[in-house]
Amino acid sequence: MVELSELEHDALVEIFNIGVGQAAAAMSGIVGEEVTMSVPSITFLSRSEAAQLLEQAHRRNGTAEARDDARICGVSQHYEGAFQTEAILMFPEDKSLEIVRLMVGESVPLDELTEMEQEAMSEIGNIILNSCVGTLANLFQHELHGSLPVYQVGSGDEILDATGARAETVVMMLHIDFILEKHQIHGYVAFILDVTALHDLKEQIDRYLARAMGQH
Repeated sequence: MVELSELEHDALVEIFNIGVGQAAAAMSGIVGEEVTMSVPSITFLSRSEAAQLLEQAHRRNGTAEARDDARICGVSQHYEGAFQTEAILMFPEDKSLEIVRLMVGESVPLDELTEMEQEAMSEIGNIILNSCVGTLANLFQHELHGSLPVYQVGSGDEILDATGARAETVVMMLHIDFILEKHQIHGYVAFILDVTALHDLKEQIDRYLARAMGQH
C-alpha cells in the first residue's frame, strides 16, 4: 500500500475540508438551517477493513433498533480524469431518513418519506461527492468527470461489492461529521482506488504541495 507522509496526509485532509465546506453551504440552503461539515480523519484501508469499519460505526451510531439491522444507505458515483475512482457517500439508514425529513419538512408521512428517500439521498450524494471531487480537481488542476449517482441500501459489504471493490483495492475513508442545529450525524465518504489510482493521487498531492511551497 502506498504510504502518505504526514505532510501529504495533512494536505489531503485540508483539501477535503474545503470540499465539504462547499457542500455544507449548499446543504444549508436545502434543509433551511445551518449545516457544518468537517473531515476529522482520513484512513487508507483494505476492502475487508473498510466493510468492518462501516459495520462497527453503524452499530455505534445507529438507534437501538437499527443496530440489529445494520443497513447502510449509500450513494456512489464513478469518476475519471486525474485518477479513476468510485466515490461513495454512506450513512446509517435511519440517519439518512433523518436528513430527508429535514429536506422535505415534518408534515410528510413516513411512508411517503421512504419513497422520497432515494431521490433526496441521490441529490445529497451528488452535492457532497461533487464538492469533494471538484475541490480535488481544482487544486490538482486536472478534470475529474463523474457519472450519475447510484443509490443503494444494504450492509457495508454489499455496498462495497456493488462498486466493484475487489479484495486488493484500497479504500480511502473520509470520516465526515455532519452537524446541523439540532442534529449530529456521522457518515463516511469512501474512495475505491486501485494501485494506479493511488500512485496518481500521491503524485497529484506532491505537485499540489510543490506549487503551494513555491508560492511562499
